[in-house]
Amino acid sequence: MDETRVDRWLWAVRLTKTRTAASDACSGGHVTVNGSPAKPATKVRVGDRVEARLAQRDRVLEVVRILDKRVGAPVAATAFVDHSAPLPPPEERASPLVRDRGSGRPTKRDRRAIDRMQRG
Repeated sequence: MDETRVDRWLWAVRLTKTRTAASDACSGGHVTVNGSPAKPATKVRVGDRVEARLAQRDRVLEVVRILDKRVGAPVAATAFVDHSAPLPPPEERASPLVRDRGSGRPTKRDRRAIDRMQRG
């Protein structure tokens, strides 16, 4: 086996919890393979570069091994090389939009600002 679908590979290496979530990420434009937008059926091969926006984080991965069935975490970790930026420390990851207790419901403007911050 020298190629597989990108949605199946993302699921097999445990980057998404379900294959449907991987497929939705591809369909939503959150996954690229070698710089071009990927549909769920896009084939990946060893050496390809997969960039994905998953769980509010940008991941840049190089395919080292093709998997089409879900495997354990130690085996899945050997299937790719992670070129992503390291995670910031936990104190920097905290939400910058912390509302004071008792300040009431957020206004429409506040909700839009919160949505913008969460999307990145």
